[in-house]
Amino acid sequence: MKLKKLIKDYLEEAKLMQLSTCVDNQPWVCHVWFAADENLNIYWFSSTTRRHSREVMKNPKVSAAIVLPHTPEDIPRGLQLEGDAQLLTDEKDIQKARSVYEGRIFSKKVVNDLIKSKDSPHKFYKIKPRAFVLFDLVNFPENPRQELEF
Repeated sequence: MKLKKLIKDYLEEAKLMQLSTCVDNQPWVCHVWFAADENLNIYWFSSTTRRHSREVMKNPKVSAAIVLPHTPEDIPRGLQLEGDAQLLTDEKDIQKARSVYEGRIFSKKVVNDLIKSKDSPHKFYKIKPRAFVLFDLVNFPENPRQELEF
């Protein structure tokens, strides 16, 4: 199997990722619901007041881990990535994010309500990956650590 296709399939199956940011040499990790496009860009939707949202504005370099639910008896598989994150401000980019995110994570109504929230306005963010690491004993039992760099 081609590595890029395996990563794309994994991203389609998963919905939750651990996002890591870092400002002033202090790392932070959180969970966010995400969606990916055909080019493996990652989108999430979050309140602009959250720590990870504020930190992306100060330092766009992020990393993330994505693991599908499994038990200790299952053969290990997981995905990590590093890339550059940004708050989406261009309407074309926002529409692209909405096209992959709405329906997969939240409905259009929920997204609209969160965007309009006075207490906690939400916006779309994007990670343009620089590298993926797929750890996959299912498809690569002899060499489970597979890397894809851009």
